[in-house]
Amino acid sequence: MKRTASAHWKGDLKAGKGEITTQSSTLNNTQYSFNARFAEGVGTNPEELIAAAHAGCFTMALSAALGQAGHTANDLTTKATVDFDTSGPKITGITLDLNAAKIDGLSAEDFKKFANGAKENCPISKALAAVPITLNINY
Repeated sequence: MKRTASAHWKGDLKAGKGEITTQSSTLNNTQYSFNARFAEGVGTNPEELIAAAHAGCFTMALSAALGQAGHTANDLTTKATVDFDTSGPKITGITLDLNAAKIDGLSAEDFKKFANGAKENCPISKALAAVPITLNINY
């Protein structure tokens, strides 16, 4: 299985603009630019897309792990925050903030084990292994 996305750019770094398109057309010529990445400009940026991918992947991995153990997730919400050092530039860390509704018969300690396992084993976490990943759980 392969997934694709494309990026198109015109102009120099600071004044130029680009568009990002995904295979599924979820993003269809979505604007990105220097200001969207390094300031508060309109559009998306690579770090925001990494955060979205990581939040989605981790949350699905946790749901799968719970299901394999006979539990059903009532409600899982994950916010991923990518720390981006613009002086490098480089990604210096990712924080996953998980809010989860209680699951009957599953203690907070056991839930934490499932969540940590998902953090370590989701494909996006594995791809980003060079970056420190922090998990905060509200269960």
